[in-house]
Amino acid sequence: MLTTLAPVVTTHIWWVLSPQHLLLDFVGPAETLRMARDMGAHFELHYCGIQNQVSSSLGVSVTGLEKLPNLRQLNGPHLVMLAGHTNDAADLDHPDALAIINWLVELKKSAVEANFASICSGALMLARAGYLRHKSCTTHFSLLEDLARLEPTAKVIGTQIFVEDGNILSSAGITTGIDLALYLIEKLASRDLSIQVARRLVLARRRGPDDPQLSAWHNYRQHLHPAIHRVQDHIISDVTKSWNVKQLAQIAYVSERHLSRLFLEHCGISVKKYIQTLRIERAIELQQQTPAITQETLAFQAGFQSVRDLRRVFLQITGKPL
Repeated sequence: MLTTLAPVVTTHIWWVLSPQHLLLDFVGPAETLRMARDMGAHFELHYCGIQNQVSSSLGVSVTGLEKLPNLRQLNGPHLVMLAGHTNDAADLDHPDALAIINWLVELKKSAVEANFASICSGALMLARAGYLRHKSCTTHFSLLEDLARLEPTAKVIGTQIFVEDGNILSSAGITTGIDLALYLIEKLASRDLSIQVARRLVLARRRGPDDPQLSAWHNYRQHLHPAIHRVQDHIISDVTKSWNVKQLAQIAYVSERHLSRLFLEHCGISVKKYIQTLRIERAIELQQQTPAITQETLAFQAGFQSVRDLRRVFLQITGKPL
């Protein structure tokens, strides 16, 4: 009997651009998502606006834009993304920006089941359209007070580079749009693909929503040594495997002693500690996903030999008991 395969779900990502949008807010995360698509993510990218052509912060125009999607086009898994602007007070009162805000209002009235993400002052557009009522959100540090005034019921957070609350994601803007895009790739595609794209971008560091508290999956990857990256890729592929330095040295094509020296030099951590850190990260994720999970199951699924080992390493890594 043939097995019926589940259909592949494609996420449609709609970039909505208005006049004088900050070009880095757009092209940074847009290129990140484009790379993910080209590397296998099931994304379909759209670029749209009120006009076929729109000006940007650098004085160059983006052309070939689609029309804003209608309700029928937004039926299914969709993500609407809004970039920031150079002069928010003036740019958000531009007729095209107001038309986009009105379009957002109509979408909200229709209770369309889409996700929305803002880069920088794009959050101000969401606020004007009523999307941030009683929501946690953020924007560029210079606009936090403006956002709070626009939506007094919102919980405006100025200590995180991006915030997720339900179907709304908002970022601090500029380069943090790339961090948000990498998070979206991890959420909508896979963590492995997010890591691969970050490496392709040659990012010195990959930041998460609680930065400076970095995710262990992306921390210790700010080097450019290909052999160490290869070893880390293998470890991440199965953190529960009983990895030892001999196995990993063979993957790196170096001696065990040299691998240990390279790991300390380029990652600032020992091979053993790195593996333990990933396993603790896995344990924390499992706890969050399944609050009722037993400690025995938690230890097994995170790669520890016993609950005792899990508790001991958890205390060492996090500084607090399990």
